[in-house]
Amino acid sequence: MSCLVKTNYSHQLSSTAMAMCSSFCPQIPNQLRARPICPFPTKPLFTLSVKAFSSETSSASSKADGLSARIGFLGLGIMGSPMAQNLIKAGCDVTVWNRTKIKCDPLISLGAKYKSSPQEVAASCDVTFAMLANPESALEVACGEHGAASGMSSGKGYVDVSTVDGATSKLIGGRINATGASFLEAPVSGSKKPAVDGQLIFLTAGDKSLYELVAPLLDIMGKSRFYLGDVGNGAAMKLVVNMIMGSMMASFSEGLLLSEKVGLDPSVLVEVVSQGAISSPMYSTKGPSMIQSMYPTAFPLKHQQKDLRLALGLAESVSQPTPIAAAANELYKVAKSHGLSDQDFSAVIEALKAKLQNPPK
Repeated sequence: MSCLVKTNYSHQLSSTAMAMCSSFCPQIPNQLRARPICPFPTKPLFTLSVKAFSSETSSASSKADGLSARIGFLGLGIMGSPMAQNLIKAGCDVTVWNRTKIKCDPLISLGAKYKSSPQEVAASCDVTFAMLANPESALEVACGEHGAASGMSSGKGYVDVSTVDGATSKLIGGRINATGASFLEAPVSGSKKPAVDGQLIFLTAGDKSLYELVAPLLDIMGKSRFYLGDVGNGAAMKLVVNMIMGSMMASFSEGLLLSEKVGLDPSVLVEVVSQGAISSPMYSTKGPSMIQSMYPTAFPLKHQQKDLRLALGLAESVSQPTPIAAAANELYKVAKSHGLSDQDFSAVIEALKAKLQNPPK
């Protein structure tokens, strides 16, 4: 059967992109590299046949004609739920699990199957995706009691799309490989709306054969994908990207408040910025609601602070100074202390307001 999906125009990095990647992703010593215990089988349990559009930017509403692989999805939060929905809507056979079963119900109503543990999902599926909130959750769901690794075996694949540090990703990968299954880390760049629209960017690393097999599934959920080599590189790239994003938002917040403080209209500032060299969709999307002190959650502030913390740890491991990110991290910590953890990360501006309202004596 064939699966109708979007053409991926970034199947391989260009030489320029590869150069950028090498500058962002620290080289991992050979002794620390993940060593697959069992290569991906020459005759995998599932095959994906892709019928691609000729256009590089094909419609995001493409439907799958059919797919023989049984797909598991663990973690149905703000990102996982729309990602799994897109697979279901594309015609994929999807089995879901979440700690809180009620979050599975909307997907079950769309045709998903349900299992009561990650182990059962992995045992019943050919490839299992996991989207968890933090490294601790990702490790527990993969390797804990009744975890996915307990249901893995030769011929199966595990794709972790969570944002974790490289050490955690290697631990999970090693445990999965020990079962004879294959492992791919594939953290995503993008928040709630890109997840809903199938416009995520996948930063993958690990088993190349598994990457090629799940590429059609990644194309259903995203607009582009990058293969970055060894396990750990995908995690590192994602942390670098989110470190930049968190620092940008902190600086943008300062600018909005400063413009208002000196008598300028912050709405005009947003418009000016949107037309200049520093234009960013993030500024034009978040700016208007920030001015109104509204922070509808697309990417929770607690997750942004977690990613900054992990990025700072990555920088420390290679002795790379990151003073701007370190300062931004402190601001997000202040925002968390004001009860803003579950608000959108743009709510970091409230930490600056609090400082203005309560200056040190």
